[in-house]
Amino acid sequence: MFKKLIFTFLGFVLVSCSPETQPKPSGELRLEYPQPNYQAFSSPCNFTFEYSDFAKIENAKNACWYYIYYPKMKAKVFITYFPIKNDFALHVKESEKMVYEHTIKASSIDTKSFSYPERKVFGNFYELKGPTASNLQFFVTDSTRHYVTANLYFNSRPKPDSLAPAIEYIKKDMLHLIDTFQWK
Repeated sequence: MFKKLIFTFLGFVLVSCSPETQPKPSGELRLEYPQPNYQAFSSPCNFTFEYSDFAKIENAKNACWYYIYYPKMKAKVFITYFPIKNDFALHVKESEKMVYEHTIKASSIDTKSFSYPERKVFGNFYELKGPTASNLQFFVTDSTRHYVTANLYFNSRPKPDSLAPAIEYIKKDMLHLIDTFQWK
């Protein structure tokens, strides 16, 4: 009986001396997207620009309205074209209304104006921070005849932390789009 007691005691000692189990550290999702190669898009609606080959351009409901679709990110940049007919101020006001409707959810809204007089390309680029429905928006105009707006939307709940890599990637693409934008 004494032998059984000693073997049991030694068994407990051997088992209890194993290293303590440690909880695994929480893993972070790492999203990597390919370096973009840009290709030209020419609209029959009097404008051209370059967009990433990581995206596809699809026609939207109306003529001169397009989606730049990022299938792996489940994101769309909705592009709309309007001819200006003595309603330039109305278009600018509507674009700003679309941006500032997000002030309820946005933690900040960064506005950057751009101007390329040699190409007659002017406008504003808006970056909305926080859990907003649209994180990036811009408008481009020649101030006399043409007006284009663009809004980024994801097919998911607005979670800024998890969407941040995709937003940054698309932001670079949208800024490249603006830099290469031209009227016909």
